[in-house]
Amino acid sequence: MIHHANHIRPKVDRIKVGGHQASSASMVQIITALYFSALRPEDRVAVKPHASPVFHAMQYLMGNQTREQLEAFRGLGGAQSYPSRTKDKDDVDFSTGSVGLGVAVTSFASIVQDYIQAKTWGADVPLGRMVALVGDAELDEGNVYEALQEGWKNDLRNCWWIIDYNRQSLDGIVREGLFERIEKMFAVFGWDVVRVKHGALQRAAFEEPGGTKLRDWIDACSNQEYSALTFMGGAVWRERLMNDLGDQGDVSALIDRRSDGELADLMENLGGNCTATMAETFASIDHDHPTCFLAYTIKGWGTPIAGHKDNHGGLMTKGQFAEWQQHMGVAEGEEWEPFATIEDVDAFKAFLDEVPFFTKGTRRLKDDKISVPKVAPPKDKTLSTQAAFGKILDDLAKGDSALAARIVTTSPDVTGTTNLGPWVNRRKLFARKDQLDAFIEHKIPSTAKWVFAPEGQHIELGIAEMNLFLLLAASGLSHSLFGKRLIPIGTLYDPFVNRGLDALNYACYQDARFIVVGTPSGVTLAPEGGAHQSIGTPLIGMSQDGLSAFEPAFADELAVIMEWAFEYLQRDGEAVLNERTWLRDETGGSVYLRLTTNPIEQIGTRADDAFRQGAIDGAYWLKKPGPNCEVVIAYQGAVAPEAIKAAGILGEGRRDIGVLAVTSADRLNSGWLAAQRARSRGNREARSHIERLFEALPRGCHLVTAIDGHPTTLSWLGAVAGHPTIPLGVEHFGQTGTIGDLYDHFGIDAARIVDRVEGLTAGRKLSESVRATIGS
Repeated sequence: MIHHANHIRPKVDRIKVGGHQASSASMVQIITALYFSALRPEDRVAVKPHASPVFHAMQYLMGNQTREQLEAFRGLGGAQSYPSRTKDKDDVDFSTGSVGLGVAVTSFASIVQDYIQAKTWGADVPLGRMVALVGDAELDEGNVYEALQEGWKNDLRNCWWIIDYNRQSLDGIVREGLFERIEKMFAVFGWDVVRVKHGALQRAAFEEPGGTKLRDWIDACSNQEYSALTFMGGAVWRERLMNDLGDQGDVSALIDRRSDGELADLMENLGGNCTATMAETFASIDHDHPTCFLAYTIKGWGTPIAGHKDNHGGLMTKGQFAEWQQHMGVAEGEEWEPFATIEDVDAFKAFLDEVPFFTKGTRRLKDDKISVPKVAPPKDKTLSTQAAFGKILDDLAKGDSALAARIVTTSPDVTGTTNLGPWVNRRKLFARKDQLDAFIEHKIPSTAKWVFAPEGQHIELGIAEMNLFLLLAASGLSHSLFGKRLIPIGTLYDPFVNRGLDALNYACYQDARFIVVGTPSGVTLAPEGGAHQSIGTPLIGMSQDGLSAFEPAFADELAVIMEWAFEYLQRDGEAVLNERTWLRDETGGSVYLRLTTNPIEQIGTRADDAFRQGAIDGAYWLKKPGPNCEVVIAYQGAVAPEAIKAAGILGEGRRDIGVLAVTSADRLNSGWLAAQRARSRGNREARSHIERLFEALPRGCHLVTAIDGHPTTLSWLGAVAGHPTIPLGVEHFGQTGTIGDLYDHFGIDAARIVDRVEGLTAGRKLSESVRATIGS
């Protein structure tokens, strides 16, 4: 374990934290000053990925991490390579890993904090700072700048981003002059920028005769030169400074007064590598404006590989490590002793006991579960699932349930076109201060009543899907971060799930809880063309951990699923497998709804338990197959009318046809795989929901699967019991046209379904008179 000495307060000589990566070494002083001086219990921090060793060591020092976990760092069951809320056992506020996301999520967490405190039920929440420790290379990520703009629009406050400006990325040195662009960018969006370039040693030296010349040389030195000179050490520093500054009396004397080691310490004493400087800088901030600290550091500071451009993946040799351990004063055998090198252990412990951030222990908060009222489906005879979604939310908005009060909706500039309009008109948009709608003020008729107010329950975003999922991540963790539960619902056009996929995965990895609605979806969007027609999103829903994906066809299915989802979001039980479905439903998770704009004829009121439970579990028999069933048509989503029509036509020539309504290929597949694992472990009676649905089907029965999406979504159904399968769906980019034209083009209309069955299976063929009715 690596140890660093850091002066924090006069009464404490040294504090040690550790890690084994060069990036960690450059963050030691920043983290020390932040956690042991600046932070309060209500503050939350996203620690940059490569600083995880320092973070874990700090938690070990404070008793929140175990030696066993640290010794297994990067191993199975050990402390994670990157801080993780779900995998680590110590006090991680935000997971980090995919660079840029942990940075941006803090700004959305601050917005969520303001949202909660503006409500009567959240006014008691203490305002904390949302802090991100940022690698300078993370500023190459576009989502960081998308978040900056969104923060400006939402009057961001109480947010600190601390940039570890070591000027090195994985592959080389950061481009010269980057800090000037960074400062301008932050200033444009209303952030205060604090440059922390020089440590206490350097500032003291600048006050000596000749110090101004030394400062000018340091400020003019290029990033590459500074890194290279740091790696080469004190003697090379001396030679270079004397060559560049020459024999100039006072500055030469300043250099000569220091040994090679002292000169190296001086030249490497940048602001971010100086605990006292960082602590003083943090303490000087007495406002809630968003603030960016540009903290200059040496990557790998304090180690033999400091400054080398290859040090990101560099490891010290055993000899180097032994020499360094001796230099740090850690005796052999005391590498894991938390208080090694500390002379006055009692005073040190007394100091740690008083550190504000740690006084309340770990800070995983909780909130009571919210009761879920009955969700009734709309009564319309013809309706799309997107419209049904809007009507269900509008019905909730009319009421005064506890659930409705905790729902927060959001959308990236598609609020109206994803049917959130009625909800927003009743529940308003959120802003910390009231904002007037000029159209209302001037009495101009409009269907959108855009009223911004602190009590508003919709957060309108710009058209950036990464921001949507980061806001869902932050609001979906509100119960844990702030002790107040939210029910977040976000909508976006379904194909653009792909644009925010990294942030969606990030949100799920943290176990954030939310509902995301992808709509409109598929080639059913027809006239919009291929750019807006999704194909692979059902497969994303199936493969994304922590997300249960549904694609209902009818409004009553959607109502059942949404009622279940509101409760499912709030579960936090053990990972116990339900022997009915073999799903880990007790743990809960997030929910993805894939909806469409195509109005279809509704089936009517269905309230039986088999239907309700089947809609939740993933499938039910819309038409139960007979004992001699030759064909089963299994469909998911908007193609329901085509599947039902095809079944009716095929029934003229095929026996006992069945129609399987699949509402969630994701849950069916997950349960099937889990039941297989259970059987392999000795539970021979384990049967999943889909296996029970298929258990009476004759072996020779053919399955035809149909979906407005990639056919692989349902094609696996044939493997459940070995039935021959004909998978239909969309494999290529769409185009403009009518729904009928596109369904025909991609082979997912009733006529094409019939053609596939007729052409690929043996059996009685349809008469010409029956075939003539297909297009009618």
